[in-house]
Amino acid sequence: NYAKLGIMIGIGKKFRRVFPAVLMLVCGSFLATCKSSGGVDILGPSDETADAAAIVIDANKDLKAIKALYEKNETKREDLKKAMSEDNATEVKKIADDVVYIINDGVEYGKGALDKIEKAREMNVNSDYAEYLRLKADALQKQMEAFEQYRQAAIKLRNDYDPKNARVRDAVKADFKDRSDKFSEKMDKARNSSNEANELAKEVMRKPPE
Repeated sequence: NYAKLGIMIGIGKKFRRVFPAVLMLVCGSFLATCKSSGGVDILGPSDETADAAAIVIDANKDLKAIKALYEKNETKREDLKKAMSEDNATEVKKIADDVVYIINDGVEYGKGALDKIEKAREMNVNSDYAEYLRLKADALQKQMEAFEQYRQAAIKLRNDYDPKNARVRDAVKADFKDRSDKFSEKMDKARNSSNEANELAKEVMRKPPE
């Protein structure tokens, strides 16, 4: 949403803070120090953590594509706000339409990444890495929910924004504000899950080898 996200209307700095963490779903030092609950190294014969990590590395390609969309289109938010402040219906509708397609593209990448992370979670991985994946999947899911709020806001702007009709204009702006607030709330929760995962990774890396 998600060849255009990054995005969109209010992603701003919050998106920039969250996604670099998501893109670090796997790192060699984390895998090198993770141990299974039985004390067996993750590369042991019955442990699939290394294979799961390879799948997550592939998921990172989708996440990097989302980041590229964002960087290419990060001015959309300010452009849209400017058009709304000027009651420029033509420009509002055009930018909102762009945003819808940007988010749609990003969502496809996000779904692909989430499917791969969920596949990795179904494998026989050590307990530390399993929790790490759970938190990362939770963060990505919340981000996608946040993006959907903006997609719906953009659709309404594109279809209904009319500065000549005060009642309709005010209703659309109210909807935009409400969904913007929900976006911020969900992105905050996503960032919290991502931060928890990063803290877990740091804690595991601090553990002495067994």
